[in-house]
Amino acid sequence: MSRKQITIKERVSVSGVGLHTGVKCIMTFVPAEEDFGIQFQRIDLEDNPIIEADANLVSSTNRGTTIKKNGVSINTTEHVLAAITGAQIDNLLIEINAPETPILDGSAIGFTDAIKKAGIKTQAKNKNYFKVQRKISYKDEKSGSEIIITPAEKLKIEVEIDYDSNTLQKQNCVLEDINDFENEFASSRTFCFLHELEDLLDSNLIKGGNLNNAIVIVDRDIKKKDLAQLATTFNKDNIAVQEKGILNNLKLRHQNEPARHKLLDVIGDLTLIGRNIKGHIIAKKPGHTSNVAFAKKIKKIMKEEIQNTSPQIDFNKDPLYDRKKIKTILPHRDPFLFIDEVREIGKDYIVGVKFVNKEENYFRGHFPGEPVMPGVLQIETMAQVGGILILNTVENPEDFLTFFMKIENAKFKRKVVPGDTIIFRLNLISPIRRGLCHMHGKGFVEGEIVVEGDLLAQIAPKK
Repeated sequence: MSRKQITIKERVSVSGVGLHTGVKCIMTFVPAEEDFGIQFQRIDLEDNPIIEADANLVSSTNRGTTIKKNGVSINTTEHVLAAITGAQIDNLLIEINAPETPILDGSAIGFTDAIKKAGIKTQAKNKNYFKVQRKISYKDEKSGSEIIITPAEKLKIEVEIDYDSNTLQKQNCVLEDINDFENEFASSRTFCFLHELEDLLDSNLIKGGNLNNAIVIVDRDIKKKDLAQLATTFNKDNIAVQEKGILNNLKLRHQNEPARHKLLDVIGDLTLIGRNIKGHIIAKKPGHTSNVAFAKKIKKIMKEEIQNTSPQIDFNKDPLYDRKKIKTILPHRDPFLFIDEVREIGKDYIVGVKFVNKEENYFRGHFPGEPVMPGVLQIETMAQVGGILILNTVENPEDFLTFFMKIENAKFKRKVVPGDTIIFRLNLISPIRRGLCHMHGKGFVEGEIVVEGDLLAQIAPKK
């Protein structure tokens, strides 16, 4: 497994129809920069809106995983996301001119082949991992779905399916190494029971289904006239039930192909956590609903771990912003400019640094003989870091001022004294809207939290 981030070398397109919508679409994979992640772009709509591959944007898990942002959706994302993770891609823009990804043959192999055709490009930055430190579990009492993940040095997945069916008996499969995905799992196709197929047809769904992209399992006696009707519906010359209880529309690629496809779905849905996983996953009776619920639980744990762990900084490297650059963004000046460096800025977070030195004038009175950085100035420094985050969202930050409207849950854990280096990390609590920015921040000294709080700020044009 590569430890560096990966994108593709060149653009490549895949075309087909959506399984449920039946809408024709062209989907194009586009190389992306480091830390871009996986994002979809609806190029058929005005302003070409972006929808990130994020578990918290999932709007439906009915017959597939749908993500939605600001009223714009992408349906049936799981197969293409599985192919992306199977190829160990970290950064990719997916342009699509329709609301649903193409179903192709019902597996991920078409997307895998397209990625291979585009070629792999290794990038400079290290991959972002979620390394499992303890057992995490999820269980849906209603469906019986259960997913557990435990610590491991690489990704390993075990899947067991059990539909209490004489036709589709209990199956299991194991992915020992993500490098095995292409040959062992990518070509495994989706499946459904005959009664589900009939219900979907009655509901005018699977408009893009053609019996070439799904294994159909027959779990009841079926009359010849019903088979003839299916043949007419899907424009087939002859449809019959094979000995193993599946329609003769296609041949199995693996004896346990349904279980392998469920593992494929697990990979695709867990791509929505936004990180590579180092852990051993055991999934029993998995489905999109339980997969996504588990992904959301992992994302919540990731967020807590990030917020409670000091960012790692290589001070031998130049900062993203030094004080000179900071002055082009913030209106603050000495003696009230406290932030010294900005080290990272992401879509929803920022990392800044304060070098606490004994020459700062407030130490003359706080306190003589025993200098301590006032808590209010720690909060002010954290607020200045947050101000850079919000001003970074406008084109001309020098024309705006940042006003803090509310500070809540402020806590001071230990003294900050001359010689300390405070590393601040602020994360958005909610998306920035109408110039309002709600953030949670923490300051660390030598890996320990010294200050934290929730900040609400607003930017306004200078008069």
